[in-house]
Amino acid sequence: MDAAILSTPSRQQRLIDRAIEVLRIESEAVAALPARIGEPFARACELILACRGRVVVSGIGKSGHVARKIAATLASTGTPSFFMHPAEASHGDLGMVTREDVFLALSNSGSTEELLAIVPLVKRRGARLIAMTGSATSPLAEIADVHLDAAVQREACPLNLAPTASTTAAMALGDALAVALLDARGFGPEDFAGFHPGGTLGRRLLTHVSDVMRTGDALPRVGADTSLVAAILEITRKRMGMTAVLDAQDRVLGIFTDGDLRRLLERDVEIRALTVEQAMTRSPASIGPGALAVEAVRTMEDRRINQLLVVDAQQRLVGALHIHDLLAAKVV
Repeated sequence: MDAAILSTPSRQQRLIDRAIEVLRIESEAVAALPARIGEPFARACELILACRGRVVVSGIGKSGHVARKIAATLASTGTPSFFMHPAEASHGDLGMVTREDVFLALSNSGSTEELLAIVPLVKRRGARLIAMTGSATSPLAEIADVHLDAAVQREACPLNLAPTASTTAAMALGDALAVALLDARGFGPEDFAGFHPGGTLGRRLLTHVSDVMRTGDALPRVGADTSLVAAILEITRKRMGMTAVLDAQDRVLGIFTDGDLRRLLERDVEIRALTVEQAMTRSPASIGPGALAVEAVRTMEDRRINQLLVVDAQQRLVGALHIHDLLAAKVV
């Protein structure tokens, strides 16, 4: 293609105008859906909530791609679900459908032959049928237990042929179904994280302080009567930019940090004459090992600190965190 033609102002404007028109048509298609959310939508939700099996989502062509996405969204938000290709269903996969399942069939025309060939068998097995179509009088809509109307006035394609607005509307209606079910089940962030352990939210909600804190010999610690010079050497050895100051029972009395040292040097204090207890910060910020790591991040941000002591119920030191530990665990 001639790059010079594409770079002309008139061609660029035509491309921009076409994109804006597509977005306008598709946004209008979605905006028309709320007026159709009523008793059939509630019945569809009730069928799925009462389902003791799984939601089997099916469609072919572009509707098949949307069906795959809806199945994935349902499964990740607490509604057991999987996608079934209607052609494969006709060649044995229909055996995966049981009387305990709900079958969600997607077809814009509502006349897709591959679906119409299998839905009577689905119903004969005792599974309930929800149809999502663009025609309330279509064969698929009429045979369904519940019909969800995903009709659009026109496609965003200038030929009014390529599935565009219709697939957008169907996907939005599928999202509405998944979120309504999520809410009805009381599905919370912890549940979502349990289904997404590899994702950012999973890490944030499943990672505890005890999973990432430093322990044992990696912990910088000194007694209250330790000289300040020895405490500085402990900070250097453990490379956390601080050391905890403990009593004889390992209870935290304070913390001495690089920042504390800089402030002493600015005051021109003779550090060799001091013990760490004389220079430490008392009542330092701390957190329990059972807390979520994201809570440690929040505490560090609120206090504007890079290190955090981890203590048990008796204020004994059990671990320590540096912001780098949380970055490495991808909690931040």
